[in-house]
Amino acid sequence: MSNEPVIAIVGVTGAVGAEFIATMDKRRFPVGRLKALASARSAGKTIGFRGQPIVIEELTEQAFSGVDIALFSAGGGISRKFAPIAVKAGAVVVDNSSAFRMDPDVPLVIPEINARRIREHKGIIANPNCAAITALVPLWPIHQQNRIKRLILSTYQAASGAGAAAMEELVASTRASLNGVVFTPKVMPHPYAFNLFNHNTAVDPETGYNDEETKVIKETRKIFEDERIAVGVTCVRVPVLRAHCVSITFECEHPIREHEVREILSSSPGVKIVDDRAKNYFPMPIDASGQDDVLVGRIRRDLSDPTGHSISIFTAADQLLKGAALNAIQIAELLPQRVMA
Repeated sequence: MSNEPVIAIVGVTGAVGAEFIATMDKRRFPVGRLKALASARSAGKTIGFRGQPIVIEELTEQAFSGVDIALFSAGGGISRKFAPIAVKAGAVVVDNSSAFRMDPDVPLVIPEINARRIREHKGIIANPNCAAITALVPLWPIHQQNRIKRLILSTYQAASGAGAAAMEELVASTRASLNGVVFTPKVMPHPYAFNLFNHNTAVDPETGYNDEETKVIKETRKIFEDERIAVGVTCVRVPVLRAHCVSITFECEHPIREHEVREILSSSPGVKIVDDRAKNYFPMPIDASGQDDVLVGRIRRDLSDPTGHSISIFTAADQLLKGAALNAIQIAELLPQRVMA
């Protein structure tokens, strides 16, 4: 009998579900048995895992019997209903939705930043917002040495953030546009081909901020454990298949120079500097796709701040990997040995 953990993937047929499987395989994550869970319409189909066909099971309240770790990526509603059931059955849940992120009893974890919080879990550990991860991984090591007191972020978020259906719609609408065919969007609220628009989450009529922006603000403060940090953010959906980008200007408590930022980031975990001014080569979604690291470039002094306290950078990261599946697997790898035994 294998001593390796029984793993359940909730939402196995989605874009992140597929990356869960690929990432576990790539990182040789120990799996005694895999339970592939999805809706009733997918039950009975098979997926491949390590050379073996795995029959997809319907997600039910009984599906978590014997499960050690449950990886969720099926939306907030599913997580709110089934994550507590999985915990009651004895599993540790790593949830990719926003359902539990701001719950004070649920650790919100980026392993490069606050892995120590994993041991405080009470059954559920939350994966942060993908745009927040893309920004915060490189900002954290800077924040540790020279506190960041203010952030201005603008995101360029790919279709992958809205799931496989959105990615398919981008491809289909682009093909239709190139062929002069009228395409009616079904997943996105606006035409996606050769267009960009405000992130497709609800806008608060009072503040004018969409839900994605509010998530980034709140999650930044929780992960950095700093309620004083000022965050301004604009989240935009762009016609890119996968990998989010974020334009960042940060203001530190003390003066900071470009060379200091480069030096800090050159040895920071999960970060790769891509910053070639001579060749005009900086982080791009096409390069970030399939990469584990957050790419960082455009490192330069913020000329609007004569005090020398501010720096601007540009980041790119694969939303399906570091922004979702990879971050969750990294969390699972750090779970106490009694879970992994």
